Amino acid sequence: MQNPSAHENTGLQPQPPPEEQNYGATATHVRQGPFVSVSRNGSAKRDYLIAAVLCYANLINFMDWFIVPGILLDLQKSFELSDGDTGLLQTVFILCYMLAAPIFGYLGDRYNRKIILGAGIFFWSGVTLGSSFISELYYWIFFLSRGLVGIGTASYSTIAPTIIADLFEEGRRTTMLSIFYIFIPVGSGLGYVLAAGMADITGDWHWAFRITPCMGGLALVLLILLVPHRTQRRTAAHRALSISGTIRVAAEKPGLQRTAKTTWCQDVISLAKKAQVVQGIVSPCLQESCNSSNSLIFGGITIGTGILGVITGAEAARRLRKINNKADPLICATSMFVSALCLYIALMVAQTNILSTFIFIAFGELFLSVNWAVVTDILLYVVTPRRQSTAIALQILVSHLLGDAGSPYLIGIISNAIQAKNGCSFQWSFWSMQYSFIVCAFVGVFGGGFFLLTSFYIEEDRKEAERL
Repeated sequence: MQNPSAHENTGLQPQPPPEEQNYGATATHVRQGPFVSVSRNGSAKRDYLIAAVLCYANLINFMDWFIVPGILLDLQKSFELSDGDTGLLQTVFILCYMLAAPIFGYLGDRYNRKIILGAGIFFWSGVTLGSSFISELYYWIFFLSRGLVGIGTASYSTIAPTIIADLFEEGRRTTMLSIFYIFIPVGSGLGYVLAAGMADITGDWHWAFRITPCMGGLALVLLILLVPHRTQRRTAAHRALSISGTIRVAAEKPGLQRTAKTTWCQDVISLAKKAQVVQGIVSPCLQESCNSSNSLIFGGITIGTGILGVITGAEAARRLRKINNKADPLICATSMFVSALCLYIALMVAQTNILSTFIFIAFGELFLSVNWAVVTDILLYVVTPRRQSTAIALQILVSHLLGDAGSPYLIGIISNAIQAKNGCSFQWSFWSMQYSFIVCAFVGVFGGGFFLLTSFYIEEDRKEAERL
């Protein structure tokens, strides 16, 4: 068998079987190629450096997600969009993202992952920069550009986690994936702040789309220089060594958690504003645009609870796996139940105490974020190494399809139906949204039940994946 380090895979061509690829902890030292470490210490440092590059690119990925929400009113005014058309911006993005994910998952399991990642970063950064030059007369091109950005980011979200999972074992693997997914809430918050800040400083929303492409260019250079062309796909035997510590951290639970931070943020912020009106804290907003601190408060809660939840979930999983082999799905089930309860309480106290509402929303998001450190781990160790990218892609597709692709519209329909039967008033405007949000709490309980069901089969599925 030819040593794979004898030559590098420089094109987008099928990679050799996992058994023929050597990298990281299992690299053969018969011949030192450009990516074969001389020492174990050197290999570890290189792995951390690669993970840092991927984390940096993940930060940019989610900053691009939340540029539009940060300047939504500016875009609406500039392109003269209705509320429905404005909401369509995110719908176009999500639809393209979730439909492209399975395609990139398929490619990531069969072709050179570094080339796919690089092409994705170059594509979405270029489209983002191009959208900053679109004039008000061509709003349809702007909608198209958001869809193209969704396609580009899908290439990264489906493949990058599998590379990190291949680089590390046991505790280190859990820690690095946790750090990788911490950049979801951090990037989301920074994207919102960056967009709003650039629009305020320059007086032109177009500049909000010109910062992240520069950061994307740096990420592309680092990817080319530091990430090897080939990383080993762990064999079943090798994977078995790291199952007990294997990671997860919320990867795409993107579907479920991230499930639409944009629409979720907008809906919760809207509910908070209406609650303040009902309580008499603020006056009704009758102008086209109203200033409010609710966006910053909720954004800060999302970033803080996201970081803390990811770390807590990863650490809890690492410790409890030593006691119970079913710890992962049980952690997910418990966090879902507690999160649903906190959300329900937050909705019930919203009319009387807005501070308590924010407190319970914070706890609800905290426990929801705990899953980020467990769900992907489950996904990775019940799927054979050669199909991990496809598995993550399908998770993205299904979670978004059942989550943010339709849930905001469903909640809106329920709210509109309640208002239609009870007349238009600020009181019923608040109550209708409050009652429609209760659906989310029941769905959370439903999800926790499915995690409990998973606990009955997780050990058998994991062992079967090890045998394949």
